[in-house]
Amino acid sequence: MTQRIERAGLQIGQPLYDLIERALPGTGIDSDMFWAELAALVEEFGPKNAALLKHRVDLQETLDKWHREHRGDAFDRDAYRQLLTELEYIVPDVDDFSVSTDHVDPEIATVPGPQLVVPITNARFALNAANARWGSLYDALYGADIIPETDGAEKGKSYNPKRGAKVVAHAAEFLDAHFPLDGGSHADAQAYRIDNGRLAVDIGSDHVGLADPRQFVGHQGTASAPSAVLLVHHALHI
Repeated sequence: MTQRIERAGLQIGQPLYDLIERALPGTGIDSDMFWAELAALVEEFGPKNAALLKHRVDLQETLDKWHREHRGDAFDRDAYRQLLTELEYIVPDVDDFSVSTDHVDPEIATVPGPQLVVPITNARFALNAANARWGSLYDALYGADIIPETDGAEKGKSYNPKRGAKVVAHAAEFLDAHFPLDGGSHADAQAYRIDNGRLAVDIGSDHVGLADPRQFVGHQGTASAPSAVLLVHHALHI
């Protein structure tokens, strides 16, 4: 059974608590503030969410009851449409309109990318959802037909060094085209690191950065040896 931590009146699963505590440093939000604000949100929206969930259950029960009562009958399109209208599944047409929201994270509101809704209690599902959005450029190239399977560069069932070399070369060309450095080429990069919030690239004895430093968005791992670097070009992230 998952151990729980009590903060600001909330009972928080230990894995979630540990994750948040690791993520907070550097965000400008301290631990006490985060859990207090979350508790306030839960208090405000918890009852509303519970009411919506109950309404969803009621709708499903009504639909199930209708189908049980009409089991074996020929499908009556008009009757079913009337039911859906009564349940407000179907509503009258209205003039065109737009929906806008404020204070929504860019990852949800404006950043293009897959968005999978999964139960957070299933770790494998949650990891798959996260990885669907933030994948590796190398992995994407290796598995795609943008790299021809010729001259010994087949995908195969295990890692193919020849294909890997083609992936690295293609990635360097892609980065040079869309994320150019202020000197040199990504193909000659020996190491990437983060220096004062900017991407720094070691090329021999030279230390260069992006021609447009604003293209650097973030990183995983340590600043001195990041395990992943996130860049943006025309609102598309890699």
